[in-house]
Order: sequence, then structure tokens, then C-alpha cells
Amino acid sequence: MYHVSLEFRHIAHAYGGVEALGDVSFTAPAGEITCLLGASGCGKSTLLNLAAGLLKVQAGAVCVDGEVLADSARHPAPEHRPVGLVFQDGALFPHMTIAANIGFGLPRTRQSEVAGWLEQVGLAGLGDRYPHELSGGQQQRAALARAMAPGPAVLLMDEPFASVDIVLRRKLRRDCRMLLRASGTTTLLVTHDPAEALDIADRIAVMERGRIVQFGTPSELHDAPASAAVGAIFSGAQIVAARMSATGLVTAFGTWPLAATKDLNRAQAWPLAEAEADLLVHADRLALVPEAGGLAVVDVHPMGEITRVLLAGDGEAQLTVETTAAINADTRYRVVPQPQSLRLFGRD
Repeated sequence: MYHVSLEFRHIAHAYGGVEALGDVSFTAPAGEITCLLGASGCGKSTLLNLAAGLLKVQAGAVCVDGEVLADSARHPAPEHRPVGLVFQDGALFPHMTIAANIGFGLPRTRQSEVAGWLEQVGLAGLGDRYPHELSGGQQQRAALARAMAPGPAVLLMDEPFASVDIVLRRKLRRDCRMLLRASGTTTLLVTHDPAEALDIADRIAVMERGRIVQFGTPSELHDAPASAAVGAIFSGAQIVAARMSATGLVTAFGTWPLAATKDLNRAQAWPLAEAEADLLVHADRLALVPEAGGLAVVDVHPMGEITRVLLAGDGEAQLTVETTAAINADTRYRVVPQPQSLRLFGRD
């Protein structure tokens, strides 16, 4: 199969007077799985719908393999685009068997391929069943086979695993990744789940408020986040506001030494104009030391080998610590970050 890239060039889109996308540009590389990751309302589904032809391009262009597919002057219908679609609910035809659903987009001369697709997605022997006779995971497998069977250049997937329970979801996305990688189909997948993006994607575009804030491989986003917010998405860490001072990092939970940061040289050279910063703090890299003037315990939650402790800082600030030590809810504690455990980010 000839592999193609999917490119968005300076895409802007609005619903009425409300901006949904603002000057979005990136390329989903040929033969790779690219995830659009972000919270609801960030614009990821709008991008997918523009590529699919379900929305008209207002500004910018959608390109396939370097050639303009759609822009403000061109709007080919979805069925005239080299794309396959997989939706959250599968959207199978309820009055057709699974085999008929998979063969729907195939010409009569290729109907013999249906059995092979049933085998590939783990539905061998189930072709004569109807969608309501399958589990949610099986329905999504059928939807994937239906979308891939015609051999689209690009596959667009809108939260395809969201309706499946978490245990089946993990297996389904692993199987899906293996199938997509084997076929070399360029894939753009929308998700709000960071674990899902890390599990299935070759590249991830992180979106916030209609813009791409970072684009890269899972390793790049995990190891070198562009902001504290991106770092928190992939590490599960907390963001703690800090102020630089001669004595260290002043936070709502006490003053922490500069040596607790991974970027010590950067912290020591921090300019006065950037005195305010954000810290990425991991709950399991904080120690608790009993201290009369320390922080009050809000909640103690035993979780097997570890205990999750919620502490009250200045104002309404709260901090979570995970520890293996015994915790007394009536004792006050000082929080001590492990050396080089904090990541330091400047404020925008």
C-alpha cells in the first residue's frame, strides 16, 4: 500500500462568533498513528470533522500527501475523500449482519475479502450476527474492519474506545494498534485519555483552547513537556505555584530548596522578570516530616502498600502526598521534596 500524510495548514474555524480553532498547523506522518489529545471543547473533534468532510473548511487547508483536499473553495463530500471513519458508538447499520456491514463499502468483486477482515479483527464465525448481538468491544472491531476494508489512505477515529469498559479497552487498543501498524494506514485518532494516547500513538498533538500546544512522540512529551500543564497530563503530577527567592522556592506548602529541582542551574540563574514559576510535583517523591508548625492533614486514604495523604497549605491550596510511612491524621507535617524531583516551568 502507498502511504500518505495528512496535513492541516493554518486551519481556523468558528461556530457563530465563538472560535473553535485558531491557526492550527501540523502533519500526521504517513503510515503512523497520530492522536489529538485534549479536554472536551478544545477543538480536536472539529479538526477530525474538517478532514472527514463533515464540516466545511472556513480558513486554511486540509492536505493529503501534500495535495490540497479541502479548503474554503473546495469541499468534496465525505464519500469522495480517501478516508475511513470510526465513531465512538461504531455506527453500524443495525438491520445488516456484521459481514454485510464490513462489506458495505466494497464492490461486488471484493466481497470475498470480508471473511479475511472478520478473521483479522477477531470476529471469525460471527459474520451472520447482527450488531445488537455483539458486545461493545466486538461492535467496535466490526466498525474498524468496515472502515479499513475499502483501503482508505487515511483512517479517522473519534474516541473509538470510549464506550468499552476499561479492561477490554486496553486489549482493543493494543489489537487496533497492531492492525493499523501492520497495514501502514495513516491514522488520526481523537481522545481525551492521556493513557490511551501513550498506549496507541506514534505521535501526539496536545490541544488546548483550539490550538496545538505541543506535538511530538510519546517519549518527547513525557520527558520534555513544553509546559507544566502538558507535563501534568502525561506524568500525573501536580502543579504547584512557586515564587523564586534567595532562600529557595516559596510555595503554599513551605519553602523548598533549589536543589529539589531537576533544573538547578536554570533555577539558580532565574531572572527576576520570571520570579513566578510553576512546579511539577510528583506525589510519591515527597517526604513527610512531623513538625509542630507544619501542614494540617485533611484526609488519609490507605491504598494497600501506600497511603495517600491530602494536606492543607496556605489559603485554599492542597497537596497530595503518597507515602509508605505510618500517618497520624492529628499530626502536622513538613513536606520535603526529594532532590531533583521537581520540574520548573516559567509562567506565560
